[in-house]
Amino acid sequence: MSEQPSIGVIGVGWVGLVTAVCFAELGHRVIAVDIDAAKVDALSRGEVPIHEPGIEELLERNRERLRFSTEMAEALAGARLLFCCVDTPPTYSGDADLSRVQAVLAHLRGDGDHALVMKSTVPVGTGRAIRRDAPKLAYVSCPEFLKEGSAVDDFLHPDRVVIGAGGAHGWAADGVEEIYRPLGGELVRTDVASAEMIKLASNAFLATKISFVNEIANVCEEVGADVGEVARGMGLDQRIGPSFLRAGIGYGGSCFPKDVSALKQLAGNTGYHFQLLTAVIEVNELQKRRVMKKLEKHLGSLVGKRVALLGLAFKPDTDDMREATSLVLASRLQGEGASVSGYDPVAERPALELLPSVELCDSPEQALEGADAAILVTEWPEFAELDWASLAERMANPLLIDGRNFLDPDKLRAAGFDYEGIGRPTGGDGPPSDAGDGDGGARSPQR
Repeated sequence: MSEQPSIGVIGVGWVGLVTAVCFAELGHRVIAVDIDAAKVDALSRGEVPIHEPGIEELLERNRERLRFSTEMAEALAGARLLFCCVDTPPTYSGDADLSRVQAVLAHLRGDGDHALVMKSTVPVGTGRAIRRDAPKLAYVSCPEFLKEGSAVDDFLHPDRVVIGAGGAHGWAADGVEEIYRPLGGELVRTDVASAEMIKLASNAFLATKISFVNEIANVCEEVGADVGEVARGMGLDQRIGPSFLRAGIGYGGSCFPKDVSALKQLAGNTGYHFQLLTAVIEVNELQKRRVMKKLEKHLGSLVGKRVALLGLAFKPDTDDMREATSLVLASRLQGEGASVSGYDPVAERPALELLPSVELCDSPEQALEGADAAILVTEWPEFAELDWASLAERMANPLLIDGRNFLDPDKLRAAGFDYEGIGRPTGGDGPPSDAGDGDGGARSPQR
């Protein structure tokens, strides 16, 4: 592979690290900068601080092309294109906190030799403000569309790459296009504001599909229909498609909650009330309440009860606990007087920090020992392979709320469980339990 131009990556969190190792895999020398010295030292030793399939292999294979540093000067000296991958968490009002972006810009103002390529999710209008304040700095909006758990594959096989830039910064946009062209995805060249909006609109639409199917699930429970069958029939319509149509306990993670709120807030700042997104957010919150009602239907008061949460990360194949449903459920359960145990295959360290009052267990068996109920929160594949009959015997009351419609109702009932899904018939007279187990919401690439 011929040597490619050097690239700077600023911020080596989840997006930045995936970006850095994948660019190295494409043959580029990458200078990755982060203010966290401990993280930089660990990565320099080849240690990956996050759980993301495939990333360790790429880091090891491309060690000679990757340089990790705490000094911005190294990136400025070694690369013209600087990919900004810093975090933009939500503020209390729902706006994005751009303080980390501003910290990056402090090193670049008045510099006409570099281009800032924005991978971080920022409000529409950010690029316009940056170009106004730093007119000599070339600016490109290139939002990321990676899914945690499959980010490496998403990066190397994109369905589209969005590149937003003004006419004066054509050289930078051309450079970004040249980097991504070998990957084969559709290249979308547009203006900066449209590129920024594409990211927010995409995530808001996917979140809307999830909330919609969850509302359908709630109606299905009232009329005796099976939401899996309904979603399967809907998804065969090419105008709708099957993705993000698996009912569950709502979306979470680092992107969907933040981006939906950010788009709603952005609209509000212009004087427009985005009623649909208001409903999407409300439905997502109400799904957690419905799970609590299912528990109360079987157990009555939750005071003194022990409830086990199976799966703590917001989705499988990640240890990310940001906006995880387990956090909401644990808080509400404890608020009702229940004690909570939890198990996750990989999210031990983040869970320890965010769930300090939950008994974190080393196995599903330990989590379910003596429990009055269990909630499947995250559909890790290993949960489908458990010996559920043995687990039922360990519990004080074998009740399972399948928050992702992931398990086979008939097998769970045969194992001795009272089983409840989301939008599934409560008895055994519904359609086959494996119907509709296609590419749906909870198994889709939720963010």
